[in-house]
Amino acid sequence: MRPSPFTLRFPPADVPHWAARYDTPGDAAIADELAPAARARGHLTHDELLALGRWKSPRIGPRLAANDPGYVEAVTAAALATPSERLRLAVLTLLSGVGWPMASVILHWCHADPYPILDFRALWSLGLDPLPPYDFPLWQAYTDHCRALAAAARVSMRELDRALWQYSKENQ
Repeated sequence: MRPSPFTLRFPPADVPHWAARYDTPGDAAIADELAPAARARGHLTHDELLALGRWKSPRIGPRLAANDPGYVEAVTAAALATPSERLRLAVLTLLSGVGWPMASVILHWCHADPYPILDFRALWSLGLDPLPPYDFPLWQAYTDHCRALAAAARVSMRELDRALWQYSKENQ
């Protein structure tokens, strides 16, 4: 087994501290309304995809808007239903405007399994600088590491994601 390329830049016990400092508008609406509805339905609607895009990066909005609503539903249904980790990511990137980071946002909020958000800030907080190219081996190692870290710190994936992002914002 290969050693992990990730090293958290702060003590795991500090995850709640950094997560509490995170304040990004829109989290509550996604967590309380959009995500549970998409999980229950088994796919995203076009409007929900646009809302997640606005939350992640408003500049991708026009590309996300170019997707046909039926295609959004079919692609996200396939991604949320397949047991294949690799296929989940690959299918989502078929959508216009969806690369690895946006695909991770969809899985983070809408999949039943815990997924981290692939973001330069989170990767920096885990010791990656410069950033490697995004590929499936990196994604799988990152996901596995974040799942183990969240369990060890006894926090949700959402709380870990907020902590990683906020630590980078304040220290990078």
